[in-house]
Amino acid sequence: MNRLEPIARRFAGGRRIGTIRPLGNGLINDTFLVETDGASFVLQAINERVFPQPQRIAANLNLLSRHIGRQQPAAVRLRIPRLLPAADDWQIRDRDSGRVWRALEWITPSESRERLGNLAEAGQVGSALGHFHNLCSGLAADTLYDTLPGFHITPEYFRQYQAALARPLQVPSDADFEHCRNFITDFGEGVHTLEHARQRGELVERVIHGDPKLNNFLFDPDSDRIIGLVDLDTVKPGLVHYDLGDCLRSCCHIQETNGFDLQRCSIILEHYLAEAGRFFTEADYRYLYPAIRLIPFELGLRFFTDYLQGNRYFKVDDAGQNLRRALAQFELVRDIERQSDAIRELIAGLTPVSDR
Repeated sequence: MNRLEPIARRFAGGRRIGTIRPLGNGLINDTFLVETDGASFVLQAINERVFPQPQRIAANLNLLSRHIGRQQPAAVRLRIPRLLPAADDWQIRDRDSGRVWRALEWITPSESRERLGNLAEAGQVGSALGHFHNLCSGLAADTLYDTLPGFHITPEYFRQYQAALARPLQVPSDADFEHCRNFITDFGEGVHTLEHARQRGELVERVIHGDPKLNNFLFDPDSDRIIGLVDLDTVKPGLVHYDLGDCLRSCCHIQETNGFDLQRCSIILEHYLAEAGRFFTEADYRYLYPAIRLIPFELGLRFFTDYLQGNRYFKVDDAGQNLRRALAQFELVRDIERQSDAIRELIAGLTPVSDR
C-alpha cells in the first residue's frame, strides 16, 4: 500500500500515515482505511466509468451534511460520514494513476454486517432508512445533482439489455443464458411500472440514498443498534420506492435458497413506515409491492447485461459470476411472485384506513 501513501498524505492534515488496508467489498469504487496517529479515515478512488462527474458527488455530500447539520442534534439519530478536504479541494486527481481520490470520515466504533442476525436488526434497518428519508424530507430533491443518470430507471436498463443482446454474442448460448433471456421476456410490462407512475404524477421524486443495501448500514458493535449510513455517492433525486425495494431485496434475500423472507419484510416495512409514513400517500402504498418485485429484477437485468457486455461494470472473480448473480436475483423475484398475496396483505395491514 506504499503507493497510496502520497495520496493519503494530501488528506491527512499533517498526521503521520500508518497502515493502509482495503476496506469493504464494494463492486464499484476502490476503498481503503487509512490509519494515522490521529483519527483514521476512508480513502476512495472513484470509478469514473460509473461516476463520470465526481465533483457532483462532492457537491451533493456537502449539501446533505449542511442540511442535516442544521437540524436539532437531538432529532438526528444517524451519522453520515463527512467529506474531508485535501489542501486545495474536496477531491484530487492523482497524476500517476490518473484516478480521482477523496477522503471520508471514518465512523468508529462501528461495523457493517452482510446478513441480518435477528429480527431486531431488521427493525433497526427499517427505522434507519425511514429516519434517513425523514431527515432529507425538508431538502428539495431538485437541489441535488443526479450523480448517476439512469440509475434505477428500469426501462433504461432494459434498453441497454436489448442493445447488448442485438450485438454478436460473446458468451455461450447455454441453458442459463436462455433461462435469463426468457425470464426477462416474461417480466413484460412490469419493467415500466414505477416510471410510468412517476410520469403520471402518482409518485413524486424525493431525496433518496440510492443504494441502501444491508452492508451500508453501520451497527454499534455487539448490539442491534444502527448508528450510521454510508456509501452516499448515489444520493440523488428519485423515488423512495427504489430505496425500499433495494433495502428489502438485500435484507430479505435468503441466499441459500434465493427465497424471500416475509417476516423480515414485515418488520422492516413496519419500522420504516413508523418513521417515514407521515409523507406516504395512497399511491405510495399502492406501489410498494411492484417496487419489491421490480428492484431485484432490475439488479438481475443489470448483472445479465454486464455479463453480455464482458463484465465491464461490476467487479467479478470469474467470467461467469455476473450470470450466476443474475440467476440468483431472478429466482428471488420468482419467490416474491409466489408470495405476492401474502406481501400485498401485509402492505394492506400497514396502510392507514384513510388511504385504502
